[in-house]
Amino acid sequence: MQTQQLVPMALMQTLTYVLQNSNFYKKSFKGINTVSNEFSFHEWRKLPFTCKDDISENNLDFLAVPMSEIADFVTTSGTMGDPVTIYLSRSDLKRLAINERDSLALAGVKEGDLVQLMTTIDRQFMAGIAYYLGIQELKAGIIRIGPGVPELQWTSILKYKPRVLIAVPSFILILIDYAKKHGISLLDNSVETIVCIGESIRDDKFNLNVLGNRITKDWNVNLYSTYACTEMATAFTECHAQQGCHLNENLLFLEVLDENGNEVEDGEEGEIVITTLVTTGTPLVRYKTGDIAKRFNQICSCGSSSPRLGPIVGRKNQMIKFKGTTIFPQTIFDVFDVIEEVVCYKIIVSKDDFHNDLITILLQKELMDSTIFKLIVEKCQSRLKVIPTFKFEALELIQAQVYKKNLRKPEKIVFI
Repeated sequence: MQTQQLVPMALMQTLTYVLQNSNFYKKSFKGINTVSNEFSFHEWRKLPFTCKDDISENNLDFLAVPMSEIADFVTTSGTMGDPVTIYLSRSDLKRLAINERDSLALAGVKEGDLVQLMTTIDRQFMAGIAYYLGIQELKAGIIRIGPGVPELQWTSILKYKPRVLIAVPSFILILIDYAKKHGISLLDNSVETIVCIGESIRDDKFNLNVLGNRITKDWNVNLYSTYACTEMATAFTECHAQQGCHLNENLLFLEVLDENGNEVEDGEEGEIVITTLVTTGTPLVRYKTGDIAKRFNQICSCGSSSPRLGPIVGRKNQMIKFKGTTIFPQTIFDVFDVIEEVVCYKIIVSKDDFHNDLITILLQKELMDSTIFKLIVEKCQSRLKVIPTFKFEALELIQAQVYKKNLRKPEKIVFI
């Protein structure tokens, strides 16, 4: 049984390292001074979890090397609270490059490819620097366009002819809309593969969800899913089998746990808990991401035996209680992503005087009093079981609220 198994050597090395170098874990793991060669999973599961608030409230205590050895300072996006700093040493940057090299290779990116990067590489964004380093490690070429500006994206695609795009999938819909309005052929261009970040493109059966289908309906491209968060400094990525995102077991130890802290069975969903391996700047042990997904342990048809994660079901702190119904944001996304006439939308979750959740959807004003809006109301009633409040604004104003210049990811939903 797993309770009798010893933890892997890489995990023991991480635990030993944080006990020696991390002020936070010296306090959190008080009473554990050394890790014996007989350290078992039974003992491992007694270790306390680390959560986002721990890092936020004790940020500097997680620094495990002298500040002079930090090569890069990155921050979390702030979608689950105040941003926190993750400190990367030079060896951590090398680890980041290897991670993304291997991840992109899983998605079929190869030496000599040309990749257009549609995410920011500045603003202390880990994903941007990770992609840049990984593409260099892969010996591929990169066009660093950054987010937004459909005209500039298409100018670059038509001029340089990249085979691969790295982008947030909802922005691809805006690219498609721009191409249709400006006579750009979606059937005759260089793009074959899009590596999707930040949003799910698959359902729990690994089929393309409404967002993924809406992209491929107009653009004959291969979509690859990824999952990552800044704290883990590692990416889970789909292979060509597209049956879940693979764990890189050399860089991360994964637990997927139920409400009682027990490992879920194959194909069951739970909270993603990670422990970083071979990190020196900001190592983390049993970090609760707050993300909910299914874990798959069976050998993939690609031949890999590494665990895989299904699409993110939701985040623990983003469950919406509305008129007696529990709703995850992804369920709302699925309603609007399937409707081609909805180019962009914004979800605002607020509280009433009794602290109950309220949902307001911003839609483009052209949809007001239209047959499409009647369809939207019907879909909300059938899929969400409730009808939110709707407000209508100019499309440009909604896009400005979703694709904010000071944010690194689209803000399709906000909790206020």
